[in-house]
Amino acid sequence: MNMETKTNPTPKATRREFLKQSATLTAAATLGSLEISRSAYAAGSDTLRVGMIGCGGRNTGAASQALTADKGAKLVAMGDVLMDRVEARHEDLKRAKPNQVEVPESRRFAGFDAYKKVIECSDVVVIANAAKFHPLHALSALQAGKHVFVEKPHGIDPYGMKMLKKAVDLAREKNLSLVSGLQSRRHPGYVETIRRIHEGAIGDVVTIEENFLRPPYVVVSREPGLNEIQWQCSTQYHFTWLSGDDVPQSLVHNLDRASWVLKNQAPIKCHGMGGRSSMTAPIYGNVFDHHAVVYECANGVRIYAFCRTTTGCYNGTSSLISGTKGKADILNCRITGEMNWQWQGQGDPYQIEHDHLFASVRAGKAINDGDFMIRSTMIGIMGQLSCYTGQEVTWDQVNQSDFAYPPKPEDCHDDMEPPTKPGPDGTYPTYIPGKTKLL
Repeated sequence: MNMETKTNPTPKATRREFLKQSATLTAAATLGSLEISRSAYAAGSDTLRVGMIGCGGRNTGAASQALTADKGAKLVAMGDVLMDRVEARHEDLKRAKPNQVEVPESRRFAGFDAYKKVIECSDVVVIANAAKFHPLHALSALQAGKHVFVEKPHGIDPYGMKMLKKAVDLAREKNLSLVSGLQSRRHPGYVETIRRIHEGAIGDVVTIEENFLRPPYVVVSREPGLNEIQWQCSTQYHFTWLSGDDVPQSLVHNLDRASWVLKNQAPIKCHGMGGRSSMTAPIYGNVFDHHAVVYECANGVRIYAFCRTTTGCYNGTSSLISGTKGKADILNCRITGEMNWQWQGQGDPYQIEHDHLFASVRAGKAINDGDFMIRSTMIGIMGQLSCYTGQEVTWDQVNQSDFAYPPKPEDCHDDMEPPTKPGPDGTYPTYIPGKTKLL
């Protein structure tokens, strides 16, 4: 889901271009001048064994970036709820990285427990499956002593975020790297733009407008032979119990940038609205197709956040900051007002996050993205819960809650019945603001 990068002022760098600029980019990033020391892995070899939990398109990209980041990395295990996806992505990755993909049939796993077997085989685990399972799978990998990359969102409900907090604390205790897929934090242009905002380039921040507007995404036809639970897992973005819906799923990138601009502040409360207007066919599951959330911060700044997945409408992504002395357009890395400035560099944050992860593993200097992983994901969750219920939700309220979309991730199994089922007309019921009570 790279839509938000389309507004960058310069083309995305190729891997070769990135390597040419690596000294400059790394100086501007969180790792600084981290050296790569060749430690022994995988029973005395120099190999870093990589395992994939989730075999959709996003994790296929993440696995490829992981292998690009470290010539000594080898993909050795793959797991997904559906074996067909494991086999298809194995062929894709073997074709793209023939010398770094060594996944025999005995290390291709399917089912809800596939993650356990992947973890056993790996030194580094890349996780990008249904977001419901991100906290459980990250915690399980860290408990087993493995380094972790995990895609956003890092959970879909307060219960999952408490589990993620345990994972974050455990990673620190064990000196294991835990790297987030909130890749904005590693975009060198965003880093520089926000640094300038923090130094006063636009004065005091007054308001923030965040947009993530697009058509429905990753829409797939139901394959013959899939039972209901397999079907829902194959199109997980369209079911709340698996994805958490679009505020934590997509708008989380924008909310992470907004919190970052405000020096990693969390809002004190929010109110939201949303619903399903036109994307009502069974193929769209039970998620809403439009959301709007207003977040209020302790200093009076308001964040106006919008996301939509509807056909035939205006589309666009933006992070627009208004200040007392000017404005900032984060995605275009531009500042206007009393001081005019435009970033002119290049960099691929999707690749940089894996470069940093593998460099940290080699050097034994762990990265832990836990603070913003937890904060930004919870900001998305509180907004989604407000949209679903039609009620104001406070930061204290959502953090004190143990609410979970049933079933809990550890209770899911291959023979289970899905918690959401189609009605007589084949469509799936949705939450009703004003009537639904979740917290």
